[in-house]
Amino acid sequence: MEAWNAAYVRVEDYLRAHRIHNRLHQSRLIQEILERAAIRHAARPALDPTTLAAEETEAMMDAWFSSVLDERDQPHERIAIDGRVALLLCDGPQKWPYAFLDGKNIPADFSAAMRASSMEAGPDLAVSSMVPRPIDLGPITEAAGETLERFEQWPILRTLFLWLVFVAALGAIFRVTR
Repeated sequence: MEAWNAAYVRVEDYLRAHRIHNRLHQSRLIQEILERAAIRHAARPALDPTTLAAEETEAMMDAWFSSVLDERDQPHERIAIDGRVALLLCDGPQKWPYAFLDGKNIPADFSAAMRASSMEAGPDLAVSSMVPRPIDLGPITEAAGETLERFEQWPILRTLFLWLVFVAALGAIFRVTR
């Protein structure tokens, strides 16, 4: 019983993570999931009930998402991602609290909202070639470059300029501290 209680708690937490907060609907879903897990557990008693319940939850969600989004031929990972994103984008658990994992009574507006919220992949990547071009930095950088070249040619002027910058910085520091 301890293992089944742990499975119950895990499934309840998992449904709550999908924003299924309605207790009555949550209880019905947990009961259905645990019944399916119990059938599998009877066939293979060595398996952990929590693991079986998690696998049954994933299987139910995959089947439900594929039927709602009409993506029956997609792999598990794609259906799981598309379905969860569409469910959150259309705000399904808030607007249609009883529709989640209900195979019989899916409202048409909920199904349309889920399909409208599902993502589609963009165009395929294509190889392109880019030719390098010289970078034009404008007239200001040219003037600065010419000035630095002149300073390199005349070391005395460069030293004088650096001393002026140093004295100006000291003057600014002492002026601020007064």
